[in-house]
Amino acid sequence: MITGPKFKICRRLGSDIYEKCQTQKYVLSESKKSRNLSKGRKRRSVLSDYGKQLLEKQKVRFTYGISEKQFKNLVKDAVSKKGKEGSETLYENLERRLDNVVYRLGLAPTRRMARQMVSHGHIVVASRKVTIPSFVVKEGDVVGIRGGSQNNGIFVNLEEKVKEGSQVPSWLKFDISKKEALVQGRPKLKQGESLLDLNTVIEFYSK
Repeated sequence: MITGPKFKICRRLGSDIYEKCQTQKYVLSESKKSRNLSKGRKRRSVLSDYGKQLLEKQKVRFTYGISEKQFKNLVKDAVSKKGKEGSETLYENLERRLDNVVYRLGLAPTRRMARQMVSHGHIVVASRKVTIPSFVVKEGDVVGIRGGSQNNGIFVNLEEKVKEGSQVPSWLKFDISKKEALVQGRPKLKQGESLLDLNTVIEFYSK
């Protein structure tokens, strides 16, 4: 997915979109721009409800690195499911993407790198190589590093990297010694846990 200048996107959607925007360089850049604004430059106008919905949609899409067509289909599928809130289903479908699972396990520092790992054939699901980042894992699947890739440089000092990275979510059980993880449940959208407003996204596509 072509994204464009990351600083520009983070300025519009928020610094949590990309890890690159969570650095001192970005903070200094934004501080400089804020000073320029205070010296008389025109400030942004207040967003309309539609503008807020569009912004939130873009925020979710860029966070997970999904094309507009893919994302629209995910939302459509989420809304069509009965028995659950659309936002819960959408969150579940986003989190169960294979590239996101690789990222959540700490095998890659960013979702972009996780997508590359999958595309280059380093990841297996149920002992079968999967090269499709959008592949959706299901409960009971075992996700791991392909045997021929385990000595690849990107997996050097894996235990240290995983410990330093984000905490593995409870729906994934990671056995670092085997370099594989069991999908033991489904991702749950807990109120206040996610910074993304998926209900607003659903409203945007419902118009």
